[in-house]
Amino acid sequence: MFRKKPLWPKRKLVKEIPLNTHHSQLTFTIFDTETTGFAVGSHDRIIEIGAVQVKDRQVLEKTFQTYVNPDREIPFEITDLTGISNATVADAPTVIEAVQSFLHYSEEGEGDVWVGHYASFDLLAFKKEINRNQYRIDFPICLDTLDLVGYLSPAKHMLDLEIYASQFGSRIYERHQALGDALTTAHLFCELLHHLEDRGKKTLADLIEISNITKHYTKF
Repeated sequence: MFRKKPLWPKRKLVKEIPLNTHHSQLTFTIFDTETTGFAVGSHDRIIEIGAVQVKDRQVLEKTFQTYVNPDREIPFEITDLTGISNATVADAPTVIEAVQSFLHYSEEGEGDVWVGHYASFDLLAFKKEINRNQYRIDFPICLDTLDLVGYLSPAKHMLDLEIYASQFGSRIYERHQALGDALTTAHLFCELLHHLEDRGKKTLADLIEISNITKHYTKF
């Protein structure tokens, strides 16, 4: 039976973290992707990855950003939305090189837990790209700010990151760029942690109970 190659050592990403760990003791890697379209489960590809880290409700200075050569044309509407053109990615790394660089950034910063806004979309994009290139990987716990917002404000059902950031009074960076959206998500996440702690939700176990989408993407 054919076994896919590991993309990254499991022990370096999937850590044994006590569930009673207070969130202030964790380092969170907040990430985002831009893609050639929304059908990432089939034919669309990643064209940018951005990330930043949070610890003790503070956004750390060191960021990560890379364009990705998708090995296909970028539609005009995506270029219009993101500003990323075929020329932008012509000399960019392959998707596997880019993902490995992102994993190195997360590991180097001791990112215990990943966080995204509508993170299931980004994880599916990673999943398909990794599988397409005949690799496999185990990812760490991943939380979705959509779930955290939904817990705090159950009536909210929109996906729009900018609206949530505005409603929770957090900073808004340039939209539809992976690093800009990661930074916006990071500042929103810090605000959400304050509100969650006010409700007694302080530990990793609490955050996992509210949002652990990794259970659907444990091993790719």
